Amino acid sequence: MRLIAAHADWSMAPGKRWAALARREGAGWRMQPPRLVGEPHDFATALLAEGLPTALGLDLPLGVPRHYAAQRPEAGFVEFLRARAGDARFFTVNETLATIGLDAPFYPQRGVKGMTRAAHAAALGLPDADALHRWCDRATPTRPAGAPPFWTLGANQSGKAAITAWRDWLAPALAAGAPLDLWPFHGALHGLLRAGRLAVAEVYPAEALRQLGLRLAGSKRDQAARLALAGPLRAVQDELRVAPSAEALAAIKDGFGADAAGEDRLDCTLGLLALIAVLDGRRADTIPEDDMVRRWEGWVLGQASPA
Repeated sequence: MRLIAAHADWSMAPGKRWAALARREGAGWRMQPPRLVGEPHDFATALLAEGLPTALGLDLPLGVPRHYAAQRPEAGFVEFLRARAGDARFFTVNETLATIGLDAPFYPQRGVKGMTRAAHAAALGLPDADALHRWCDRATPTRPAGAPPFWTLGANQSGKAAITAWRDWLAPALAAGAPLDLWPFHGALHGLLRAGRLAVAEVYPAEALRQLGLRLAGSKRDQAARLALAGPLRAVQDELRVAPSAEALAAIKDGFGADAAGEDRLDCTLGLLALIAVLDGRRADTIPEDDMVRRWEGWVLGQASPA
């Protein structure tokens, strides 16, 4: 099957949103160098322009925690997100605990007295700070815990990426009936690969690194550490039958550049390769047999169930 695969490393800042893309050609893939995403709707339109089945990985939460979901009236995350189109209050980050609620869950705008995840959870009616996490966010035997979807402060947060993607793209697109399907809510990934439609899945680069059997010697913000990863990364590409273009190969050999966006170009490349591994059946399209996962929380593509 001819197929397009892409992965976008998301951020609140447009200059930190980078995407890598590959096309399946015969028995293998041809990979392009990372590029800026630009306006999300235009990016999605360009992906679908060839009329081919297209899979897109996103480095941001697609789902909400089960204890929060249990208090919602919608049937599941897709219906919930569709109903958030144009809901400015929902996407406003709360300054204080006093204004937090089911229809305004994001917190905090800045560091303030009493700013703890436990207090955030209590304000949302959740039993404890762990309940801010989805099941797939929790630590696994191979990686530390991810960030809670509604938390918006510090280096370990994903709330701002969720806000910009949900508010500015995914919620309006779903409300408008765009050719968009969200894994796993609409079904198994391979069943969503249809001509002229975009199958979107959550892909976590820190998880992708481990799925690919790679180890980063140092911080991904350090070009030297990214340079040291070039050889192992090329070996993974060869194993997955991914042939990088000359520009993509040059980016890998240069450690994805010396600027601050180098880590983002690495992340979208890792996410793309992990997505290709699932698309080619080298890694399972795992969806736990859990109703709240399948309707509300979502899952990270390729992640095995945590212990």
